[in-house]
Order: sequence, then structure tokens, then C-alpha cells
Amino acid sequence: MKTIFYILLCVNLTVIAQTKYITKTGTLNFEASVPSFEEVAAKNNSVTAILNTDNGEFAALAFVKAFRFKNALMEEHFNENYAESDTFPKATFRGKIEGFDLQSDNTSYPISGELTFHGKTKTYQNLKLYITKKGEAIILKGNFKVLVSDFAIEIPKIVRNKLSEEVDVTFNFELLEK
Repeated sequence: MKTIFYILLCVNLTVIAQTKYITKTGTLNFEASVPSFEEVAAKNNSVTAILNTDNGEFAALAFVKAFRFKNALMEEHFNENYAESDTFPKATFRGKIEGFDLQSDNTSYPISGELTFHGKTKTYQNLKLYITKKGEAIILKGNFKVLVSDFAIEIPKIVRNKLSEEVDVTFNFELLEK
């Protein structure tokens, strides 16, 4: 009985000791525009992200229907025809910041992890992540490129020349201690 109590106590202390920073108002943008055609870009201002500062683990969750376009019809087509957001309502990223140290003067770190979108998961290695401290907040910023084909998104032939196969993704998270 004492052994079980001791194990439970150690597990609880380990969980309590972890320092986590979180936001529910992170921003995630993407652009798949092609020169000379209408801008294909969207922004999501309600992304949830969490960072464990003890081990550099990071996760983010975005609801696909929360992406906003300048053109309402484009937003509708994105949700119904490309992202199929009723079937695949969430996009997630789970990864680890390599060599993360909150006490360090480093502002750039590699992060590796898995991005899941449209029911498909793709592993990314050594994406560049910029980290700054602003008062009590930790700010994470970065950008990377994804291929539409990696997530089994079909672009109809009629609009194929108006959308880029390569999508620029940028993010900005201001996290506060939980």
C-alpha cells in the first residue's frame, strides 16, 4: 500500500512541476496565391497552442472553419471542396523544440513534429522557430511551406493555374503561463 501511495505521489509531483504556457488566441495564416490572379489567403485568430517549457514539447490546434478569407465564396469553397471541414474539422501540430532553454539568449530553435490536416499527417523536421520573451509572455513565430498534395487535397483542373501547389504558412503565438 505504501508503495502505491509513493508512486502516485511521485507522478503527481512530476505533473505539477511541469511549466506550461498556453494561448487560445494564436494566429495562423496561409497563402496559396499565384501572381496575376486573385489572392488566396486566409487567417485564423483563434488557434490554441501549448508549450511545455520543461521539455520543449509543443502542440497547436486550429479549427478549420475558423479560417477567414477576404472573399466569402472562396471561404465556402475552401471549407466544402478542399479542406472538407465538416469531415476534417481540426488541424493539429505536435512537436518538440530541439535544445529549448527558456533561460538561454537563443532566439531561434529548430522544431520537428507532425502536422495533421485533411485527415493526413506529414512529419516536418528542423522547421525554424523564433522565440522571444515579452514580460510574462513567450512569443513563438515562424513560417514554413506545405504541399497541397501531401494532404490529399484535389485541385480541380479549371482552377489549377489560380492556386499554388505550395502553401506558405505563418504563425504567431503569445503564450502565458497556465
